[in-house]
Amino acid sequence: MSENNIKIIGIANDHAGYELKTKVVEYLSENNYEVRDYGAFSSESVDYPDYAHILADAILGGECDTGIAICCTGNGINMTANKYSEIRSALCWHPEISRLSRAHNNANVCALPAHFISDDTAYSILDAFLNTPFDNGRHERRVQKISKKPKVYSK
Repeated sequence: MSENNIKIIGIANDHAGYELKTKVVEYLSENNYEVRDYGAFSSESVDYPDYAHILADAILGGECDTGIAICCTGNGINMTANKYSEIRSALCWHPEISRLSRAHNNANVCALPAHFISDDTAYSILDAFLNTPFDNGRHERRVQKISKKPKVYSK
């Protein structure tokens, strides 16, 4: 699947993302990725922020090269991951969105909306995410601005 430097992928989910996560882990393993599963480990109700924090810490600590975050809409787990200044989590519901999140934004987490995409769409999204390099160039300047606190402007 991938010829880039991504070898270890962290994955986190809540209860709504558990079923898709199990399929994604199998798919990635079949494609020679090492997957580190940070939970949740069942479809019993849990709070998505707990698992997003674990995933973000694992990426920032160098335990994995990139991450996948899954919840019902993808929004909550995505918002939580993005609380970390060096995490750039992208909510991806289509392969082209996923490709552009890597190429233009150097996203390091792919958030998936489990209840709104098929398994095959999820696999296509992940293929795009894991196989698209960052374009650098004009995008580098923009990505550098993501983690900086903006100036306060007044009239």
